Amino acid sequence: MKLYLLDANVLITANRDYYSMEMVPVFWEWLLHMAECGHVKMPIETLEEVRDGGGKAKKDALVTWLNRADVYEKLVLQEDAAPEIVASVIAKGYAPDLDETELEEVGRDPFLIAYAVADPDNRVVVSIEVSAPAKKRANRRVPDVCHDNGVSVCNTFTMLRELGFTTAWTKPAA
Repeated sequence: MKLYLLDANVLITANRDYYSMEMVPVFWEWLLHMAECGHVKMPIETLEEVRDGGGKAKKDALVTWLNRADVYEKLVLQEDAAPEIVASVIAKGYAPDLDETELEEVGRDPFLIAYAVADPDNRVVVSIEVSAPAKKRANRRVPDVCHDNGVSVCNTFTMLRELGFTTAWTKPAA
């Protein structure tokens, strides 16, 4: 089975727009179960991006959830990004000569993509970003950078369909 690597926007948007923790707790229970089973993970760099973002009440509930020890243990991908792969992702997907300001703008996305590059046959990046091939340098979108690096990418709903999410889901008995 594929390993789905989550972009920060997947959790932020799910909580804010359609699967808020208060209204659809089963989504978050299911996601944690999928993480525990090894089907869904979030790189530490991406988790830190969400936690460090601060902000609104809904996002604060998400940050509180991400700070739970059980969530951290199950959701975080237990690997270190290879610096040479991160550098290659930046060079191929953005530009080989990004300046410091552009690197800040790119954020942690190159790490997310680098984890998928490490095993492209078995890993898929999940992002709500939409392809925009005309964008250049630090403005490139995750799907386009994935494409340039030979990595599969899908949106949240594709992942949910492929993993069989339903709001009638119940956690299997231990």
